[in-house]
Amino acid sequence: MIRTRILPICLSACALLTVGCKKKPKASAVAATEAAAVAAAPAKTGNRRVEEVLVVVNAHIITRRGFQQSVEQEHAALYRQFTGAELDEKLKAAREKTLQGLIDSSLIQDKAAELGIVIPESYLRGNVEQIKKENNFTSDADLERALKASLGITLQEWMKRQKEQVLRDEVLRSEIFRKIAIEDQEIRAYYEDHKDEYKLPSRFRIRELVIPKGGTEAEVAESKAKVARLQAELKGGASFEELAKAHSASPSKDTGGDLGWMARGLLRANLEEAALKLQAGGVSQPVETDKDLILVQMVANEDNRSQPFEEVKGKLLEKLQEPKAQNAIEQFLSNLRIRANIRYMVPKEDILKG
Repeated sequence: MIRTRILPICLSACALLTVGCKKKPKASAVAATEAAAVAAAPAKTGNRRVEEVLVVVNAHIITRRGFQQSVEQEHAALYRQFTGAELDEKLKAAREKTLQGLIDSSLIQDKAAELGIVIPESYLRGNVEQIKKENNFTSDADLERALKASLGITLQEWMKRQKEQVLRDEVLRSEIFRKIAIEDQEIRAYYEDHKDEYKLPSRFRIRELVIPKGGTEAEVAESKAKVARLQAELKGGASFEELAKAHSASPSKDTGGDLGWMARGLLRANLEEAALKLQAGGVSQPVETDKDLILVQMVANEDNRSQPFEEVKGKLLEKLQEPKAQNAIEQFLSNLRIRANIRYMVPKEDILKG
């Protein structure tokens, strides 16, 4: 399935939106009236297709074709997520939920315009390019084919949806979330109580010093003697890093034998076992392989670690704000609906019956 970046409904970090710029002028009431006047059945007039209008929301219109497409997409999503009686219940509510969602989306767009929130085209295009890169698509056409197969929508429709989603996020951030105060100590306490949810994989970092054994008994004996001399130097206080640079046969000699951070299970088993027995700074006994003798130094071993508080603080804030925001969001949307000019050109019960 195609990986897309539809942003979550809560607080998306959309800092590159321009807030407070010139507000877009509202469409006139005349435009809305004219839009409503096309509420006849779909027909073609010359090369122009006339759509049946179901609902007029301020200066926006919801057509039967657009509504039905949204319902079908909602049904497809439900079939992917649910089965049995639960699916039946979700399908029953889908038409009303979809209709209300389309109405609310129009209201949110108007509120965003009122607040001066503008989404740069470059932001949407940047998301498109990122998705193409993540899915190895070479062109917009490749991405659109995948979107049609996976979600049943065109690239243009996907960009429209993403724009609406970001507008919703930013309006809610401005009007709801920024007004919900959460004390730092509450965030910190939640973090301490839920550290297990923010655990990071164990990792360790070592240096290696590799001495080739050679092919003959004499060469093997000479190599073992060299390793013994290096061990003696290390016990005398010599730097493992400098000895690796001077004597190691591994490409890692350029970094003093440093192999960087690695997760458990990636290193050769006998080397990893020897390394994990060491304390930071400790050096192993020679580890013998088919071709080499290897000394290992433990640089650092990080186990049972969690993401630092500052890295997850923003996510924790959203998590704590969300339950407190639910009632506020519904009240906010309710107020938008009350103040809006919403007219059903087809009776609502007929729309919901299909």
